[in-house]
Amino acid sequence: MIRVITIEREYGCGGGTIAEQLAHQLNWSLWDKRLTQEIARLANVDPSAVRRCDERMDSRLYRLAKTFWRGSHERSSQVAGQVFDTDVMMSMMEQIAARIAQEGNAVVVGRGAPFFLRHHPNAFHVFLYAPRADKIRRLIDDGRFGEEEAGEMVDTVDRERIAYVKHYFNADWPTRSLYHVMINTAVGNSAVIETILHTMHLVAGRPKATDYEPPKVPAH
Repeated sequence: MIRVITIEREYGCGGGTIAEQLAHQLNWSLWDKRLTQEIARLANVDPSAVRRCDERMDSRLYRLAKTFWRGSHERSSQVAGQVFDTDVMMSMMEQIAARIAQEGNAVVVGRGAPFFLRHHPNAFHVFLYAPRADKIRRLIDDGRFGEEEAGEMVDTVDRERIAYVKHYFNADWPTRSLYHVMINTAVGNSAVIETILHTMHLVAGRPKATDYEPPKVPAH
């Protein structure tokens, strides 16, 4: 029985909205912004610190400095003696993903969830994408960006996600073998949700094997 759905998505394709609508239709918990809040709570940091690390790499300069840096002058950004950064967030995300899967009835957006839960028998993995023009249109319609800025965000955010997945999971993004279904959201949110639910019921009880085996999240 499928008890958790992971949603990976290209930036601007409407993945967050679709995940929210899907969770509402199933009456399941949505782990999107809630993930940010939970990591911030457990790490005792401001949610803005988590958002800065969200699916993007720390800068090369920071990672070099971290090799020599011990401790921090900002107590609010420390986790068990460590500065809160993407490495720490990923370690926490691995633990939270396992807990979410155990509790079940959850839709989880991004943050490496399909990699962490790749062998979980009750997890169903979805990748959402869309044509560049459609993604730009969605961002403009949401009122978040003008056309030029929307195009720049579409072009840059996913490059950060590619680097993030390559570093932490030694994989390409998207790793097609992870997903039960990949859907073009240009067909419309309702059609996407209907396809997810239909495919999910077809594969329920038949866990998908994958030959992908990522390295463990680096120890700190």
